[in-house]
Amino acid sequence: MNLIIKELSIDYKNTISNFQTYETELKRFLIEDAINDQNQNISKTFLLFNNNYLVGYITLLCDSLRLEGDLKDSFKDKNIVYKSLPALKIGRLAVDDRYQRQGFGQILVKLAFISAKKIYSNYCGCRFLILDAKHNKEPNKDSIHFYKKLNFRILKDRIKGTTPMYLDTLI
Repeated sequence: MNLIIKELSIDYKNTISNFQTYETELKRFLIEDAINDQNQNISKTFLLFNNNYLVGYITLLCDSLRLEGDLKDSFKDKNIVYKSLPALKIGRLAVDDRYQRQGFGQILVKLAFISAKKIYSNYCGCRFLILDAKHNKEPNKDSIHFYKKLNFRILKDRIKGTTPMYLDTLI
């Protein structure tokens, strides 16, 4: 493997147009919205290349995790009584269909985890990684199982739409 992570720029316009994913909304975002969102300081997208082939991407943005229920109680026990805590959100994550199940998604999540740690170490508080996992009727395409394997926890169980999940960066 020869992995390289690059920040999305207009220079990659042709490269991203060849990205293939069964999640059409994720391809549409990459091609139509990601650069504009980046230029507006809304989010930042990173491209993962293996041997000069685009294998995946991740989009990150700042957010917070609202503490409710058992999660709120667990932090109260730690003498943390805030209503929400700072988080880095994985806004989008996709691996090209041709490179599924080769560990590239895990690498992108690790990039997010390292970014959250770097934010905390150098700039400001950042306690969690958060995301909204998409449901899919096909179990092998349901991202909730993928994130659970990486120790993310479900914040609110939902049958429709997306399921909010979190990972404490102090683990």
